[in-house]
Parts: sequence; C-alpha cells; structure tokens
Amino acid sequence: MGKFKTSLTAMAVVVALGACSEQKAPETSSSDVQNAATSQQAQFDNVLLQEFKGPYGGVPAFDKMNLEDLKPALEKAMELNLKEIEAIANNEAAPTFENVIVEMERAGAELGRVFTYYGIWSSNKSSPEFREIQAEMSPKLSAFFTQITQNEKLFERVKTVYESDELKSLTPEEQRITWMTYNSFARNGATLDGEAKKRYAEINQELATLHTKFSNNVLADEESYVTYITEDQLDGLPASFVKAAKAAAESRGEEGKYAITNTRSSMDPFLTYSTNRELREKVWRTYYNRGDNADEFDNNDIIKRILTLRDERVELLGYENYAQWRLEDRMAKNPENAMDLMMKVWPAAIARVEEEVADMQAIADEEGADITIAPWDYRFYAEKVRQAKYDLDSNEVKQYLQLDKLREAMFYVAGRLFNFNFTPVEEGKVPVFHEDVKVWEVTDKDSGEHIGLWYLDPFSRQGKRSGAWATTYRSYTTFDGKKTVLSSNNSNFVKGADGEATLISWDDAETYFHEFGHALHFLASDVKYPSSHSGVRDYTEFQSQLLERWLTTDEVINNYLVHHETGEPIPAELVEKIKKASTFNEGFKTTEYMASAIMDLKYHTTDPSKIDPDTFEREELKKLGMPEEIVMRHRSPHFGHVFSGEGYAAAYYGYMWAEVLTADAAEAFMEAPGGFYDKEVGDRLVKYLFAVRNAMDPAEAYRKFRGRDAKVDALMRDRGFPIPKETKE
Repeated sequence: MGKFKTSLTAMAVVVALGACSEQKAPETSSSDVQNAATSQQAQFDNVLLQEFKGPYGGVPAFDKMNLEDLKPALEKAMELNLKEIEAIANNEAAPTFENVIVEMERAGAELGRVFTYYGIWSSNKSSPEFREIQAEMSPKLSAFFTQITQNEKLFERVKTVYESDELKSLTPEEQRITWMTYNSFARNGATLDGEAKKRYAEINQELATLHTKFSNNVLADEESYVTYITEDQLDGLPASFVKAAKAAAESRGEEGKYAITNTRSSMDPFLTYSTNRELREKVWRTYYNRGDNADEFDNNDIIKRILTLRDERVELLGYENYAQWRLEDRMAKNPENAMDLMMKVWPAAIARVEEEVADMQAIADEEGADITIAPWDYRFYAEKVRQAKYDLDSNEVKQYLQLDKLREAMFYVAGRLFNFNFTPVEEGKVPVFHEDVKVWEVTDKDSGEHIGLWYLDPFSRQGKRSGAWATTYRSYTTFDGKKTVLSSNNSNFVKGADGEATLISWDDAETYFHEFGHALHFLASDVKYPSSHSGVRDYTEFQSQLLERWLTTDEVINNYLVHHETGEPIPAELVEKIKKASTFNEGFKTTEYMASAIMDLKYHTTDPSKIDPDTFEREELKKLGMPEEIVMRHRSPHFGHVFSGEGYAAAYYGYMWAEVLTADAAEAFMEAPGGFYDKEVGDRLVKYLFAVRNAMDPAEAYRKFRGRDAKVDALMRDRGFPIPKETKE
C-alpha cells in the first residue's frame, strides 16, 4: 500500500538522505568529474547503468534487463558514486550551497538507474536467483551508504552550509533541502566517533541482511502455500472468482482444480463468500500464519534481532527508543502524540466491533449454524449482515466494478482536478517488463505539454510481492535541466478469464484510486530538486487517501460504474444502498489496521530484551482489549511495512494520522459550492497538497490549503464514531 517500498535497508537510507550521494574526486572540479563520468558512461556495456534512451526524455530499458548484469551494475554504480562523494568532500573551495548541496543533488545518477531495475526484480518479478543477489548485496549496499553518512569531511561541509549566513539568502525549497540533508546525516551516525561509529555501520549491515531475509521469507510463504479446491467445494463463490481461481490453478499446472492463492486479493473474497467453514478456516490460517510456521521461513527470531539492533543503534545517538528517533522529524514529532491519536479512536473502534459481532452472531443463531463467530467467519457473516441491514450484496456491486472502467474513471478525475489527459502509448514504443504492463502518456489538456508517463502493472502473478504500491522511475526536477515524470502503479488483482472483464470489490476499487493518488502526487509535482521528493511518512499517505473520495462522486458513479455484461449503469437504488452502508463494518476495518499500528509503536518503545514476538503480540493485544474475532491486519511475522525495511517502522500509525487530514480536507470540498469538483478548492489542493511535495513543511502546506490545522472530529464523523468530548469545540 502507498509509496514504493523495498526490502533493502540501504534504499531506506537513500530515501532518508534524498540525493545525498553526490560528490567529486579529490582536487578535481565538478565539471571535470561530470565530463569523466559522461565519458565513462559512453563505454558502459551494462544496460542497467546506461542513461535512459528513447522517447519521452528517455525510458528504462525494461526489455533488455538481465539479472546477470545486476551485481556488476551495483558495484560499478557504487564505485562511481563514491568518487563523486570524495570530490565534494575534498573540494578545497569554501563550502557553498552550490558546491555541496547542489552537487549532492546531482550525483548518483548511475546508482539511481540501477535501483530502478532493482526495484522491478524485487517487487514485480522476483526469483530465487534474484534473492541470492539481494541477500549478497544488501549488506554491501548498507556499508556503502554508511560510508557516505560517516564521511567526516563531507558532513563538515554540509554542516558549514547549514550554519552559514548564505542559508538566509536561499529560496524556501533550498533552505528546506539543506536542512533535510544536514538532519539526515546527523540522525544517521555522522556525529559519532570511533567505536560508536564503527558499531553503527555494523548494525546497519546486519539489519540490511535481516530485512531482506524477512521479506523473502514472507514471499516464500505466499508462493508455497496455495490452497487447491475442487468443484464440489465451490459453494457460495461468485462465478467471476471461480473463473479466476481456475485460471490461477491452470497457470500452476493444476488442471481441473481451483487455486486460492496466499494473497489478500484471493483470501478476502473467499472468506466473504465460501459456505465451507472448514475451508474458510484453512485459508484464513494459511494467510495469517505467513512467516509464522516454525519452519525455515519463520520470522519470529528475525523480528527480535531487528528490534534489538534498532534499539542499540538509536541508543548510540542518544535516544531512549527507536520510535523517539523515527518520529522526531515527522508531523507527530514523538511516539506519545502518535499513540494519543490512536487512543482517541481505539475505544470507539472496538465498541463498534462488539456491535458488529452481535449482529453477525444473531444471524448465525437464527440460521441454526451452532457456532460462535471466529475470525474466519467475520467476513462471511458481515456480508450477511450487510444484505440484511442494507439489502446490499457485495457481489452485486462487484458486477459494476470493472478494472478498465475504473481506470477510465481515475483518468476523468485527474482531468477535472489536475487538467491531465491520459493517452495510451502504442505497444512496443515504450519497453515494459511484463506483457501485463501498459503505458499511458500524460499531457496537459489545454497546452498539450508532456507531463510524463504512467505505467500500470495490475495483476497478481508468481514472483510479484503482494499488496498494491506506487513508485517512480524518474521524478520531476528542473535544477539540472527539466526532467519529466515516469510513474507506476502496481496491484495484485486476480485477472479475469480470457475475454472477460476483471471485476474487483469495492475495497479494491478504493485501493485502486488510492494508489493512483500517489501517481498523481508524482505527476503533479513542481519542485526543483530531487530531495524535495523525499516523503514525510505520516503525510505521504494523505494525498492518496483523499483521492479515494472521488470514487463515490456522482460523476464517477453515473458514468463509469456499468454492468460488465449489459453495459447498464449501476441502478440509483443500489448506489443509495452503497452510500447508506458507507460506514458499515468500519469497526472491523479500523480495528484490524489500528491493532497493527499500535503494536508497531509498542514494539519500538519497549526494551527488546523483554520481547518475545509471539507472546508480546498476544499479550499486548489482550491488554488493549483486542476483540477475539479480529486479528491485526498485518500480524508481526509478515508485517513487511515494519520489518522488511525501515520506511514504515514506528510509523505505520501514519495512515491514521493522514486519515485525520483526509477527513478534514474532504469536508473542505463538501462545504464548497462545487463539491468535490469545486474549482477554487481544487486549485488549492493541487498547489499546496500535491505540487509542493516536500519542498514545504507539511503542516504549513496543509494550513495554506485549509486555513487552519486539521481536526480529529472530522475523522470520527467520517467513520460514524462518537466524537470524544475533549475534541469537541
């Protein structure tokens, strides 16, 4: 979910440092190094290192990427980058914004290109061969980035610029990236000496290996544990799901069977519709036990080691715990503020779960099921409650949710809000890494100006990590010549049978819009420097969460939600049912997410020596009053957001923090004369919430959009929860 994430610890450092791998060889000028690099670049046979060629300002050569090129490309790119680093660090000229910060923004081009391909192998087309390279290179990359952050001469030059009088004369964006660069060094070990600095580097290397191992263990369980069922076990399952499950089995060589793959997109609808309770339990346990099967891919020991190392590392920097370090430069500022938000919402969420379970139990009793609602029953009986309370059948709604039509709806919204036009790129004109991937050119509707490209990789397949995410292969910058955007959305929808529409659930449709929101954030950017694209984790999900709201606008519903067989628009009475049921099952959705977010904070504010992951998860959730009928959305052994890298570590709460902004911003549109397509509010949205990226403090940017800070009571109204007294005005 949300921005591109990789299991590589070093990549997290790249994000943290922005483009801080830009430097030069000793006693040579910037132009000399650049010319030498250009000359050397021309001699590269390795396509992964080469500048992007072809149309649209150059595009990745996905059709020519070979795995045997990856390791030598990474090694060469690191070598080139370190030469740039040394040049900046050893430049005898007095440190200035131009010869330190700008040069750092410029450097590392080759490595950036290699990481583009690395990300494809890691997320979209993994293999045992790639994972061997990943395991070998992760600690080496970590050591490489640590070498940069611990370069004392470089840090002194950065610090000099940060503390100089020149800073006051820079633009706000330039001041901000100078601060971010300095802060990244200071927070990542640059201030340490001697043995502490050495130990910091050792910890980073071991963490890189552990993060990779954690991620690969989860992927191994997702690939290995497939539940095959037969025709007599299909009761209750929608025809579209049955066809997709049959195709999934055939693709795995299991003719005559039906495959329930170990991904959320397959598990969720099976648990919702299958009448076979025994199979529901099996599929549920298979999914939620990923990384927790007491075998070679078990992640519990890895979790404890990761927590121990993170705690030791931040102790070297003088912090009490990892969460304190992590949140210092986020909107929340500290774990106490983050937990305070969680605790304002948690009581209402679990109270709603109690109501939801009572409704489900009543139906089960009425039907004579003779059961007590268990986790594998929740979705099944929730669907029955939905139909009973709102006369709303999720499968009926699904008939109007065609993947292609929803994509057209997203384009419509992008046209209204951002003035973007999406045109399919002729097949073969832009290389892709899989036949499922399609590409669109994005232009300004009025001027025709080229904005960038949008790649879409929508379907689940072996070797592709689960979930949905967005990324860029190139971001918009102007400091060194204008660079246009190459953005990508990636999902794991179960492909419809040949010649038939791919139908998805309402939740999946929201996720589709969500990830497209990230893409629009990339495409709408109007910043000068690469570092301005580095995200503030409890803010970066806000823009994408907000875009989900346009799925329920009349313009989208009336024009794009049409029946996949008849082409008839979704009936008005069904739309009304959807809107009336908008807060249905909100207890489940909020609680399963918040349990993960709260546990993330608890893991990173507790002494790791006192943590046994399996016991800790169970006991802490019990203290919270976690309903027995629900589990964490991401149980600890497969919580990749937190343990396969550091992007969301101690920061998974950020989705809820962003939801407060989302609910409050949505009310700004609801209060406007033109609703969700109001021109004035829409212009402020683009200007302050999308185009600015991280070139402005997020809190300031939001105030410019809204005229004030966001209020949590908007979130409570949005979810149909009672508003806590202390938040009422």
